[in-house]
Amino acid sequence: MLNVGQLSEGVVLDHIKAGKSMTIYHDLELDKLDCCVAIIKNARSNKMGRKDIIKVECPIDTLDLDILGFIDHNITVNIIKDGEIVEKKQLSLPKEVHNVIKCKNPRCITSIEQELEQIFILADPKKEIYRCKYCEEKYRGSRNK
Repeated sequence: MLNVGQLSEGVVLDHIKAGKSMTIYHDLELDKLDCCVAIIKNARSNKMGRKDIIKVECPIDTLDLDILGFIDHNITVNIIKDGEIVEKKQLSLPKEVHNVIKCKNPRCITSIEQELEQIFILADPKKEIYRCKYCEEKYRGSRNK
């Protein structure tokens, strides 16, 4: 059995779909943080069968929870202080996402103005549809990258 040490303070991202932890690692830019990060892939889970877990030894405000909510709002965020879970955050779909996805419409202003921020707005929460703020092009990719 694999044993990964307990965090004294930090964040545990739990219930990540199996195989998605590296995508989340890169999207949250955890490689740029100067802190300890543990990635557990394909852990056994009664709820999901298999899951990934990421443990990050840093304050919660270091992480962009909007990106996490956009990728998969079913991920559980456990906040750890003094070795104990002090809060469990449930993610939701963010109203806006900035510079996470790119508009594929060749006529969109973001195709011409490269320095313009890529902003997508949640147009239909029930169907989980995002649209470009500038041209209203529907995002057609997979949110679970």
